[in-house]
Amino acid sequence: MTITIKDEAGIAAMRIACRLASEVLDAITPHIVPGITTLEIDRLASAHMATQGTKSATIGYQPPGYPPFPAHLCTSVNHVVCHGIPIDKPLKKGDIVNVDVTVITPKGWFGDTSRMFLIGDCSIAAKRLCSITYDSMWLGIEQVKPGARLGDIGHAIQKFVEGHGLSVVREFCGHGIGQKFHEDPQILHYGKPGTGEELVPGMIFTIEPMVNIGRRDIREMNDGWTIVTKDRSLSAQWEHTVLVTPTGYEVLTLSAGSPATPEFVAAPATVAA
Repeated sequence: MTITIKDEAGIAAMRIACRLASEVLDAITPHIVPGITTLEIDRLASAHMATQGTKSATIGYQPPGYPPFPAHLCTSVNHVVCHGIPIDKPLKKGDIVNVDVTVITPKGWFGDTSRMFLIGDCSIAAKRLCSITYDSMWLGIEQVKPGARLGDIGHAIQKFVEGHGLSVVREFCGHGIGQKFHEDPQILHYGKPGTGEELVPGMIFTIEPMVNIGRRDIREMNDGWTIVTKDRSLSAQWEHTVLVTPTGYEVLTLSAGSPATPEFVAAPATVAA
């Protein structure tokens, strides 16, 4: 495992990239209402990236064995776990959708974040799923500090989620990020405390738990990208990009429109300058 430790210049560049990614979500949030299509959400996001001077990291993205991804962001609706492709189908009241944005700055730095959106009046179960998933992400973030281990993050998330009778998807994980979309280390959302790589200042990675109401089993659709729950139960995901600091952590993907942090977060997060 080769983990890239960012220096002060790299950290400053990542603060910018991650804030810009979050600001894409800020810009499209007012438009995500019943009747909009995920294809229109994609168009709005692309337009805002153009005003920023950033570009999408996902459009045309093609890891080995995959077809090129055809959109500027991922939109995962209801039982779609991740990598949902925007389509021309209106969202309706009661739907939930994850919008996952990754931008590349003109200087080649990647910012990656996602949020859940509840469309109109959703079921109690859907609201509970989204809330528990959000809190689980923050419980994972709260483990981040020098000397902690990667397993501490995954254990905190898994214990909380499974304690509420939900399940954690295991096939997908968070990742290091910087001048590459995906770097070491992998950030599992399950695990044992005290195991895995030790965290040191300058590490930057995403924490992005995917949580299902039903079983954790998933399957891939024929498009080669879309991942759904095998039992068609609802799934939710939240994502932040986090820096390990000398004293703890800094959440880089915060902006003026970011949802409030949970009350249990020890030190209220602030938007990076």
